[in-house]
Amino acid sequence: MKGISRGLKQGLVRLLGNERRQSVSVPLFAIILSLLAGAVVILFLGKNPVSAYQNLLQGSGLLPKPSYAGYKSMLTDFTSFMNAWTPMLFASLSVAVALRAGLFNIGVSGQMLTAGFLTTLIVGYSSLAAPVAKPLVLAVGILTGAAVGGVIGWLKHQFNINEVVSSIMINYIAQYVISFFINTYYVNPVSRQSNAVSKAARLTLMDTPVGNLKMDIPLGIVLAVVTAVLIKFLLDRTVFGYEIKCVGTSRNAARYAGINVGRNVVASMVISGGLAGLAGVTYYLGYFGSIQPRVLPSTGFDAIAVSLLANSNPVGIIFSSFLITIISKGSTYMNSSSGLESEIASVITGVILLFSACGAFIRYKVKNFRDELEEERGKG
Repeated sequence: MKGISRGLKQGLVRLLGNERRQSVSVPLFAIILSLLAGAVVILFLGKNPVSAYQNLLQGSGLLPKPSYAGYKSMLTDFTSFMNAWTPMLFASLSVAVALRAGLFNIGVSGQMLTAGFLTTLIVGYSSLAAPVAKPLVLAVGILTGAAVGGVIGWLKHQFNINEVVSSIMINYIAQYVISFFINTYYVNPVSRQSNAVSKAARLTLMDTPVGNLKMDIPLGIVLAVVTAVLIKFLLDRTVFGYEIKCVGTSRNAARYAGINVGRNVVASMVISGGLAGLAGVTYYLGYFGSIQPRVLPSTGFDAIAVSLLANSNPVGIIFSSFLITIISKGSTYMNSSSGLESEIASVITGVILLFSACGAFIRYKVKNFRDELEEERGKG
């Protein structure tokens, strides 16, 4: 980047040089670079990137398709998109809370699976009525996820076991232990997945008649958006939020200032796990309604890209999770319409993660460009 032209430097400084706006401008710049990189990949495959990106929007219900099956429309596609967006939003908030405390919760998928499985056994297979079952699903999901997250935080505090290692190990434990129980006791012989949960316990109203349409209406999407706002308030406007930010910045300095580092590490992982539990129940008892053995939900890993892209800002996560869900949800329609493999969506998501991880480097280079331009003006 040493030979970069003066005009390009001026353009980058003009676009990204305002430090107050960099929390928005830098992620947007990363997204644009990612989409351009994705377009290059699509061109190499001999396809039209404009059509491919249009298909992603059509598959998510944000643009109309050329035709629809019976009882379907652009609106039903959009409600289905929101159904997939709900667990993504919860999972991304889970990653963000841990990151604020300087922790990397890479075990969100395992926490989702554990919460989804235990909630399925306790509530999903019960005969409870909907007014009791649905709130109980949320409660059990939160408690289960919080318990798993708390164990990871306690191991970090008590034995200084790296949370990345412990969360990955818990991912594998959950994946194979739960798979054993499903295949042994709860497998559906036709679908080879776990038996479907009861309609009363499900957090999505499936095939609900609305006029001449049949919609999948996610009940958790409003809760997810409200939770994002509450987490924003918790992290930015409370003593607890200030303490975990201090712990995430420097544990030694926080300890010197009288902050209980261990308590905040455990508490942040409990909250992170509870949010992952909500992601799990809205995924397994909402979006899907059953559990596929030996498979960890990719949502937990995509949530890392979402949180990094939003710089762990809960409100920013609402928008970044919306974008990543468009890519993942629309990939099926893109495959059928453009002939592109669905895995291209994962490539684009990975590129977004790569560029968003370079956010600090982009800020550093823009600052250098600004200093160089100011120095040139001073000499002139």
